[in-house]
Amino acid sequence: MLYDAEPISSLQNSRVKAAVRLRDRRDRDRDRRFRIEGYREVLRAVKSGLPIEELFFCPEMFLGVNEEPLIHRAIEECGAAEVEVTPPVFQKLSYRDRPDGLLAIAPIPTWDLPSLESRAKFSETPLILVAQAIEKPGNLGTMLRTADAVGIDCVIVCDRCTDIWNPNVVRASVGTLFTVPVAEGESAEVRAWLRERNIRLIATTPDAETLHTNADLTTPLALVVGSEQYGLDESWLAEADQKVQIPMRGDADSLNAAISAAVVLFEAIRQRGGV
Repeated sequence: MLYDAEPISSLQNSRVKAAVRLRDRRDRDRDRRFRIEGYREVLRAVKSGLPIEELFFCPEMFLGVNEEPLIHRAIEECGAAEVEVTPPVFQKLSYRDRPDGLLAIAPIPTWDLPSLESRAKFSETPLILVAQAIEKPGNLGTMLRTADAVGIDCVIVCDRCTDIWNPNVVRASVGTLFTVPVAEGESAEVRAWLRERNIRLIATTPDAETLHTNADLTTPLALVVGSEQYGLDESWLAEADQKVQIPMRGDADSLNAAISAAVVLFEAIRQRGGV
C-alpha cells in the first residue's frame, strides 16, 4: 500500500546509497542489478515479465494528472518493495533533468544467444539488427527504439563497448529495451549463429558500391552496424553477403550509427510492404 510509512529523507540511507551506486557499471556487474527510471520504462519492464525488486517513488515529483494514473499503475503492477522518498532524495537517485518520481531496481537477466530462441518469435523472413561495438549508450538506446518501431525480430549486441544496462540506454530506448528481444554475444559466435539459420549479412559502410535502396532487403537478413568512430570490424566486412551505403550529398562522409540503422531498417520494411 502506498504512503503507509514515512518517506526516506536521508541521503545516507543504505537502500538509497545502493541504488545510487548502480549508476556505475562496475557496481552493476558486481551486484547483477540495474536501474529503470520513468513510468513508461517501468511499465514496459513489468509488462515484459522482468522481476522488479525495489520501486522508489516520490509523489511530489509525479508529472501531472495525465501521468499519475500511469504511474500508479506501474507501482501497482510491479509487485516490488515500495520505497517512498522525499524530493531531495529522489533528485539524488535520479539520472534525469526532469524526473517523474519513479525508479525501479531489477536483477540483470541473462540475455544470451541460446536464450533468444525462447524469447523471440521469429518470422518466416527474419529481420535482425546487429550492433557491433557501439560506444554511446544514447545510440544503442535509439537503435532499440527504432527496432521496436520497425517491429524487427531481435537485436543482437556484440563486442559490447557500452553496457546495455546503462541508465542512458534504458532512457534513450524509452523502455523498448524490454519490448524487443535482445541478446549479447561475441562477433564470431553471432556470425556462426546467423549462418546456422541461413540469415544473410548486410553490412553498412560508406565504401560500398550498392545503395541501400538497390539491395534486396526482403530475404532473411541481419543488418550489421558498426561503431561510431571506426565503423564495422574487418571480419564483418569480409564475411558480409552484401555491403550497402546510404547516399550522402553533403561534406560529411558518414551518418550517426543509430540514424544509419534506422534508414536501412525502414527501407527493409518498405520493401516488405510494411509501410
